[in-house]
Amino acid sequence: MTDVSETPLIAQRIASIRQTLPMSVRLIAVTKNVSVTAIRAAYTAGIRDFGESRIQETEEKQAQLHDLPEITWHLIGHLQSNKVPKAIAQFQWIHSVDSLKLAQRLDRVAESLSSAPHVCLQVKLLPDPNKYGWTVPELLADLVDLDQLSQIRIRGLMVIPPAGLSADQTLSVFQQARVIADQIRCQSWKHLKIQELSMGMSGDYPLAIQAGATMIRLGTVLFGDRPVLESHLQPNG
Repeated sequence: MTDVSETPLIAQRIASIRQTLPMSVRLIAVTKNVSVTAIRAAYTAGIRDFGESRIQETEEKQAQLHDLPEITWHLIGHLQSNKVPKAIAQFQWIHSVDSLKLAQRLDRVAESLSSAPHVCLQVKLLPDPNKYGWTVPELLADLVDLDQLSQIRIRGLMVIPPAGLSADQTLSVFQQARVIADQIRCQSWKHLKIQELSMGMSGDYPLAIQAGATMIRLGTVLFGDRPVLESHLQPNG
């Protein structure tokens, strides 16, 4: 967890980064393995969007942060089907919807809970065994079925480039995501409204913004290095 002594630096880091961001870009502070004290410091510095990867960790933090009513919680880690009800109860945004089957389950459960979470569809633009998500042909083939889902609000695409790419390669991935989002947006859909591009983390967010990101997910550059408590397939900030 983030050391309490780090909290004065958090506000400085947030202020410095926010000065460089276009008004169109939403900054999501990634708080996996980050203390409640650090989250409060980020909130005081003006952050209202917080991203988490694990249901249980989020639940514990939310119990301690119930006095901060303006927080919007974003699930950015892989979501297992059996945890869909808890995810809908805890998160206003779910960025990591990575299959038609998961999207359909989210829609059914959301209807039963009278909830309408915002959703991003996770797309895998290059082969990567360590990432979840649709390939582009898979996504395009599933759009008709996705457009039938009326309870969840499908509002964007989420992209995580493979590790080890050059800056030019990473930028190319982000630009491809923008092209696909524009392609989907230009078609006539009843429920699909692809307005957001959730892409860009601490090491590559300027490239994501250059390519048209509307949401960036930053952890390390805000909170410093965090301990790795267990192995996870997906990075998140």
